[in-house]
Amino acid sequence: MSTVVIKRPPRRPAPEIPAGELPVEAPPEIPVATGGRWQQALMVLPMLGGTVAMAMMFGRGGGAYSYVVGGMFGLSSVAMLMTSWGSAGPRKSELMAARRDYLRHLATLRRRGRETAGAQRAGLYYRHPDPGRLWSTVDSHRVWERRPDDPDFAVVRVGVGPQTLATPLIPPVTRPLEELEPMTAGALRRFLDAYAVVPDLPVALSLRSFARVFVRGPVGDAGSPAAQALARAVLTQLAVFHAPDELLIAVCAGPERRACWEWVKWLPHAHHPSRTDALGPVRLVTSSAAELERLLDEVLASRSRFSPTGPATDGPHVVVVLDGGDLTGATDLAGDGGIDAVTLLDLDTPPPRLLDRYALLLDLADGRLHSHSAEGHAEVGTADGLALADAEAVARRLAPLRLAGPVRGPDAPPGAEPGLPELLGIGDPQNFTAEQGWAPRAARDRLRIPIGVGADGGAVELDLKESAQDGMGPHGLLIGATGSGKSELLRTLVLGLAATHSSEQLNFVLVDFKGGATFAPFERLPHTAAVITNLADALPLVDRMVDAINGELMRRQELLRRAGNFASLRDYERARAAGSPLAPLPSLLLICDEFSELLSAKPDFIDLFVQIGR
Repeated sequence: MSTVVIKRPPRRPAPEIPAGELPVEAPPEIPVATGGRWQQALMVLPMLGGTVAMAMMFGRGGGAYSYVVGGMFGLSSVAMLMTSWGSAGPRKSELMAARRDYLRHLATLRRRGRETAGAQRAGLYYRHPDPGRLWSTVDSHRVWERRPDDPDFAVVRVGVGPQTLATPLIPPVTRPLEELEPMTAGALRRFLDAYAVVPDLPVALSLRSFARVFVRGPVGDAGSPAAQALARAVLTQLAVFHAPDELLIAVCAGPERRACWEWVKWLPHAHHPSRTDALGPVRLVTSSAAELERLLDEVLASRSRFSPTGPATDGPHVVVVLDGGDLTGATDLAGDGGIDAVTLLDLDTPPPRLLDRYALLLDLADGRLHSHSAEGHAEVGTADGLALADAEAVARRLAPLRLAGPVRGPDAPPGAEPGLPELLGIGDPQNFTAEQGWAPRAARDRLRIPIGVGADGGAVELDLKESAQDGMGPHGLLIGATGSGKSELLRTLVLGLAATHSSEQLNFVLVDFKGGATFAPFERLPHTAAVITNLADALPLVDRMVDAINGELMRRQELLRRAGNFASLRDYERARAAGSPLAPLPSLLLICDEFSELLSAKPDFIDLFVQIGR
């Protein structure tokens, strides 16, 4: 099978999901009447009495005129009484106007709720598509789009179910129901019932948050088809959206269940990063947990106990499936607790009665998915699942793919020897952008750069991290005869690091004892703190350079102390990633060309390098 090397472009933004809240106004209340009808009638009686008395006064003088005047007073009094009687109680016109305004308010909220629900559905289904449709994603720009620094790294969909509207509806505080206008109160209740919750949305969980996820089928059966189908859906999502350099998949399955997991061998994520056999990379599929631990020993050797705080561990996240395998002799995969950046999908071991905060139980019954954790129980909705044939189809489409960049051994693609752009994975240098080159990198790739091509066609890398971080060490000496290419290698090192690390991560001090042509092109880089050249003609400048570098060392020590007594830059960066308001503190790389000439002219200059080395 031929290897296909792919380059990840900058990740395209997903459809935006609205945020915020949607307050709902209270419905109108029934106005309280100022007085009863009989009370108003009693108020009119004095007026009627005055009218009768006036009619009697006019009547004593006799004549028809007096009777006409008295009759008019009587008729006006009766009219006033009828008007007062008819206007008693709440004003109907005002109540109808308030009702119309409130129904118009609900109509506006209903339109906004539908728009929000539509955007929420589009955004979530884009982020977490149906596992049965993932085969089409392999040929799109979205394959392996998630990086370790992305918030959705190792986040997988497990089912579909109801979720709260993205802009939650804030119900109003109202008076008792009997005091509200009935029509608008009913409309409010129906509106909240219809739009407060959106049905059938993808439900996802972050595997980074759990050391062990137990998956149980109907009636708690271990290794049930429903549990295996859900696990296949989870692994397929991981394989499609995450690169094999950043996430590994391993399976420990018993002989009777091994056939259900043979499809995993096609995934490049199930290949050992360095070990090979006669068929190529060793597959991380075994029947013994102890054997799987030995295979993963190189990957997990320097890792601490499980921590859900984020990608602090150098190396890929590892997802291990346990389905009926032999756990005899296993310590890490069968024991309590967990390993940093390792998640176990356990389809076989009975879960404990009390789950700790790093454990989760997914329970399937009649197609419904329930989650149990230390925080309680919840019904998720309808469980996802993927048929064995569909999972194998996706795995076979992923099988030839490799991520552009450092590729070595049997995975190296055939063809012409790659140049620096191919080794860096930046494509055509004419189209290079800082957003592309400075995309978030895994912790293991920090200060790690290819500097050439080996005899086997794979990249030769230089890792400037200290040995405690699986690097080659931060200090080195380059030796070679005149014309052997030392200066060219130094330029390659600077250019490669500048193309893959931002100036907030890495700064340079470039020293050329003679001339200055070696580092002249890099003077305008944002990473370059200083370019010091022609020291042979101005030896007193060497002493000033020593003072400046000593001052920078003291400044950094003081900054680490004042920021929180951090022991190293790595601890400082972890605190920044966790949200501490700390300024960027880039690593400082000091590169000196013609070093032997510098020591010949200034032998005491070696004391500075010894101090830095210590």
